[in-house]
Amino acid sequence: MESFKQAFELLFSLDKELLQIIGVTLRMSFFSTTISCLIGLPLGALIGTKNFRGKRFIKKLIHTLMGLPPVVAGLFVYILFTHYGPFGSLNLLFTVEVMIIAQVILITPVVIGLSSSFIESASKPVIETARGLGLSRSKIVGLCLSEGRSSLFSVVLNAFGRSIAEVGAVSIVGGNIQWKTRVMTTAIMLETNKGKFSFALALGIILLLIAFVVNALASFIVKENADD
Repeated sequence: MESFKQAFELLFSLDKELLQIIGVTLRMSFFSTTISCLIGLPLGALIGTKNFRGKRFIKKLIHTLMGLPPVVAGLFVYILFTHYGPFGSLNLLFTVEVMIIAQVILITPVVIGLSSSFIESASKPVIETARGLGLSRSKIVGLCLSEGRSSLFSVVLNAFGRSIAEVGAVSIVGGNIQWKTRVMTTAIMLETNKGKFSFALALGIILLLIAFVVNALASFIVKENADD
């Protein structure tokens, strides 16, 4: 009970470290989700609307990557950006930027897989009509994305949820450095291990609140689109 009391005191006192951790978390999650969706949604739509040789293999590969362990992705990015790696000269290791790169590697296959499955199963009438009208491939892809925007929005939410809840990859490439690369999930893990349950609990409550607000906003947007 005392931990809960201290957690709420931290929340309402606007602790500087707490606010900094929240800021880094939101910045990382926003950019990684945005980049992943900019890459993944068009590719998912393309795979979902086009039949081509090797499509089955590509879908299996994407489904495999959807389950990629975060620590493996983190290790891969670490090797690429370490001092002796091919991109070591960029000096991005232990920065928010490299954490975003690791997140994009993890999230993009999820966006591609979910969006392609949805479009392939739910947009067949749209595709057939568009082909009958003689529309180009790019216009068909754009039409599918537009028609399925409500359902595809849930794909974006799924990507954001995975990003904000990630621990393994961001811990490896970010280093969980105080005032620099520490995010809510890595801070919760660290503070719990140190026995500082009030700080960890405060972060956990904020994480739940962010998830609630994002889902409430998503439900509102989906409802508005359905009413239109």
